[in-house]
Amino acid sequence: MATRDEIDNWIARCALGDRSAFKNLYDHTSAKLFGVTLRVLKDRGEAEDALQEAYVKIWKGSKRYASGGASPMTWLITIARNHAIDRLRVRKTTEGDDKIAEMPDAAPGPEARAVAASEAKRVEECFSTLEPDRATAVRRAYLEGDSYADLARHFDVPLNTMRTWLRRSLIKLRECLEP
Repeated sequence: MATRDEIDNWIARCALGDRSAFKNLYDHTSAKLFGVTLRVLKDRGEAEDALQEAYVKIWKGSKRYASGGASPMTWLITIARNHAIDRLRVRKTTEGDDKIAEMPDAAPGPEARAVAASEAKRVEECFSTLEPDRATAVRRAYLEGDSYADLARHFDVPLNTMRTWLRRSLIKLRECLEP
């Protein structure tokens, strides 16, 4: 295992474009960094690819390395680990996209839309058979979520009267919609 000073020196020489220093750095640190990428990715081939890409980042980023700060191995491990995590995120996003692509389209087809439009027209025709205040009460109760008490106050009728309006209106709608 190389010393901290040797690794520090190799990184500094990499910043100057010294390929032999980069080879020494790789030879002495790649086993450790491979372990890091493998632990994150849990796939040998992908970990090897990530390791190579991490060393490209190390070569290009060696000019930004601050000697005397954190240990050089910590800097190298951080680059390898972060790169492996980025690959893992991309993999999960891609897997999620594949699952989404495999999902059937939930939107109704042309036939279903035509049937729905026809049914909507029938429902509207049936609503027109109700007295206007009863139709409004049903819409507000079952489509807008108004409570029976709110409706009774709005229409200024007793609560039991509102319940009767709604029950009778629903029966009339059901009878109208039956084939």
